[in-house]
Amino acid sequence: MTAPHREQSADFHQIAGEALCLAGGGSALLLQIAHPAVGRGVVEHSDFANRLMDRFHATMMFVYAAAFASPDEFSTVLRSVNRAHAPVRAPASGERPAYNAFDTDLQRWVSATLFATMTDLHERVFGPQTGDSKEQVYQDFIHLGRNLQLVAEDWPTTRSGFQTYWDDMVAGLRVSDETRVVARQILYPREVPLWLRAALPGARLVTAGLLPARVREQFDLPWNPAIERRFERRMRTFAAIYPRLPSALRHRPRDVYLRRLRRTIHADSTAS
Repeated sequence: MTAPHREQSADFHQIAGEALCLAGGGSALLLQIAHPAVGRGVVEHSDFANRLMDRFHATMMFVYAAAFASPDEFSTVLRSVNRAHAPVRAPASGERPAYNAFDTDLQRWVSATLFATMTDLHERVFGPQTGDSKEQVYQDFIHLGRNLQLVAEDWPTTRSGFQTYWDDMVAGLRVSDETRVVARQILYPREVPLWLRAALPGARLVTAGLLPARVREQFDLPWNPAIERRFERRMRTFAAIYPRLPSALRHRPRDVYLRRLRRTIHADSTAS
């Protein structure tokens, strides 16, 4: 792992508030749909080809609201998510697994991918966590209690237990031809702003580099020593520049999404 040679401490709210987390979005999404049941649900109920940005904004709103909004504010986001998830279910069919967006095992996996990519990126850029700090970040995370409707008891009790869970889950991921199509829609989106289109090659590099090797191979993502060196250079550049940015800039996406949420709640309360 590329990181400065220093240890540091942080809590989960510090990590989740960084704009840096956005760089892990592609990797988290691909890890999610590599789970056979989650992948089937996405294939049958999601429209990444035409609504990638809508889905991205909804996901980031949920993440920031779960970590930073008040309970009343978060309940507004949660009701919206629950309405969207209500029809996302189907029984098993042949070799195709059953899925239900409210299934605890699936919710835990989706949430775990967000935690793992956030903390991986943070350590690559800010340096490795101390042992105690790493455990505290995990305890902060599982005790949010509102993350995808999970509670602390739904998680392994320690960070080492989470690592065992993670390794077991990654070993069982299976990418289908259908989810490869979805992955291509995520990595090569059509309906995105021009400013974002220019950043997509770099985003694809970071996405591929953050994935476990066996998952990257299943998605047929190009990877070789030259690409790996480019990825490592990108991480070193992030580590040299990002921590020195003003905190207002590093936290701007969080603040923008929370303001957007509060404006929406205010508008709805005024209308009613």
